[in-house]
Amino acid sequence: MDAASALEEIARLLERELANPYKARAFRKALGIVESLGPDAVVAKVADGTLRRTPGIGDTTYAVIAEASAGRVPAYLAELREQAGTTGAPSGLAAQLRGDLHSHSEWSDGTTSIAAMAKAAAAAGLEYVALTDHSPNLRVANGLTAERLADQLDLIDALEESGGLGVRILRGIEVDILEDGALDQSPAMLDRLDVVVASVHSKLRSPADVMTERMLRAVADPHVDVLGHCTGRLIRGSRGTRPPSEFDAEAVFTACAANGVAVEINSRPEREDPPPELLALARDLGCLFSIDSDAHAPGHYGFLPLGAARAEAAGIPADRIVTTWPLERLLDWSRGR
Repeated sequence: MDAASALEEIARLLERELANPYKARAFRKALGIVESLGPDAVVAKVADGTLRRTPGIGDTTYAVIAEASAGRVPAYLAELREQAGTTGAPSGLAAQLRGDLHSHSEWSDGTTSIAAMAKAAAAAGLEYVALTDHSPNLRVANGLTAERLADQLDLIDALEESGGLGVRILRGIEVDILEDGALDQSPAMLDRLDVVVASVHSKLRSPADVMTERMLRAVADPHVDVLGHCTGRLIRGSRGTRPPSEFDAEAVFTACAANGVAVEINSRPEREDPPPELLALARDLGCLFSIDSDAHAPGHYGFLPLGAARAEAAGIPADRIVTTWPLERLLDWSRGR
């Protein structure tokens, strides 16, 4: 055990369990301090007592660092591991997942850097991950203007060239489906992306006919690859609950199947979207699917087995799940649209 590994694992477990986000951030802040010092300096500072007085190191993080630096599994980490249970290696459909097409970074409403998200995706066993920060209309989530998105694409290029991330970062966006069904980003910018997830985030209680036309226009746009969290429901969690939007699901899923748009199986435990009856309908109508984490923190890639379990329960064949495909096939599909 070493201090950096212990702090990273604790942060990831807290994020996966949807604990108070400030707790996970405290451990990630301490992780940054430990990484900047290096392991030898950390051991020395524990020994002489100066680490305890370092800004950004609290009582709990100090105890973790001290125990890990002594080669022990910190008591707090052992407790979290016991609470999380021993999951072992992924099995079944979860073991077949190669990628994730929906994740966020600190550029919009995620908690960490692009590099940190990429490294966590690699640690989760993924081969590729799409960075899909929000579009400008979602101001509450610090959505990216075209200019900021262009800057982000430059950064992704630099990260890819530097290597060492262990995963391919796909250029993407979670673009808002506006009230008239248009997409909240310029076609020129969407043309530059590998993956476009289109989601409704506003006026979720619109009449069914209005919502249906809105979604139909979006999935007919050739830029759209994935229809994100289609009902917008929330069934638990700190944000409370929210009923699903009403729309003609048969019409929308028929359009998805006709246009080659994948229906997202959103793995977040507070969403479980689409619900089982809509998942079965999309299956019967011949839709493709994308099992995604909708990660906003590194630990959220741990949600993917939850989505895989729902897909298995619905009897969805692995070959109709685009996130089981090799990267080349995935890109042929997304770019071909």
